[in-house]
Amino acid sequence: MRVAVVGGGAVGLVVAGDLARRGVSVTLYERDELGSGATGRAAGIAYDAFADPVDAAVADRALERWRQWGLLDPCPYVWVAREDGDGTAIDGQVREMRANGRDVERVDPEALGERYPTLETDNVVAAGVANAAGLLDAESVVDSLADRARRTGADVRTGTPVSLTGPTAVESPTGTESFDAVVVAAGPATKPLVADAGVSLALKAYRAQVLVTESVDAALPSFYDATSEFYWRPQGDALLVGDGAHEVDPADWDRDADPEFVDATLDRVREATTLSTGVDRSWAGLCTATPDRDPLVGRVADGLWVATGWQGHGLMRAPAMGEFVARRLCGEPPRLDGRVGERLDPTRFDGDESFDALGDPTADW
Repeated sequence: MRVAVVGGGAVGLVVAGDLARRGVSVTLYERDELGSGATGRAAGIAYDAFADPVDAAVADRALERWRQWGLLDPCPYVWVAREDGDGTAIDGQVREMRANGRDVERVDPEALGERYPTLETDNVVAAGVANAAGLLDAESVVDSLADRARRTGADVRTGTPVSLTGPTAVESPTGTESFDAVVVAAGPATKPLVADAGVSLALKAYRAQVLVTESVDAALPSFYDATSEFYWRPQGDALLVGDGAHEVDPADWDRDADPEFVDATLDRVREATTLSTGVDRSWAGLCTATPDRDPLVGRVADGLWVATGWQGHGLMRAPAMGEFVARRLCGEPPRLDGRVGERLDPTRFDGDESFDALGDPTADW
């Protein structure tokens, strides 16, 4: 079997590596450099703190593979609420996560402050901690996954933009090649690529912004404020902090963070901690969204597959979802919960749906 993978981010690289390990002839096409899209701009937080059993199973498998590959740096993930309603939600989430076998705990705000003295916990009403979480370094991930794909026999071609002249026909600067199957895992570019083959996807792009602070003298976990809706992760001796998302045209967007985002985000860090810090650097990246905020993963036409719509969680999910695609392509029984395929089926939408890319989620992805 010959398979083309379009997109050299984490998901595409895992698909290519997993297929090649099964003896499939794989050609991966990346229009720029590997990891130059969402993967290279991702926060790199990985956790299994999901109340939904399907989401938890996917996250668990992803973390298992990241650890096997030596790419996960352990770091607890803390989420807090500063309003009573949010606090009740966290209590319920922790109970459901523990029922799914997740290593999470409900932590009293005072105890959380003792554990992390630089956190401001006076107005925290509830907190949860995912102990099995960790951090990923995007550059190391891309290098490792690319090496894995090449070592198992995949032909990885960078600087090679392509189009589809049919579901299984890939046109590149060197000509048109036919394959038994094509997997498109190209972020926002997935939609126009498969449109050339007559497929319409319910997919939108939104722009997310992050900054890295100046050096801070603190030992902190990864952190999400459920009330203010922003997050951070340790980044060396600094913090990488994210928020500031809005819907954009994927063909026309600014890769630099907005000054207003930088100022507001630094204020949030100062309010959530006892730290006073400035910004070292900042940027923006594109994420993809679907109407129900579940990804689009599966076959959309004879021989044509997609893996996109990650709602900012593509890097975190890549080992599990790349494996899922490879196993299905090779006709192997699913390793994950059988409901994954039905839930993520990209044909569950007509493709012409009108929706808000940043609307209220109906799932934990």
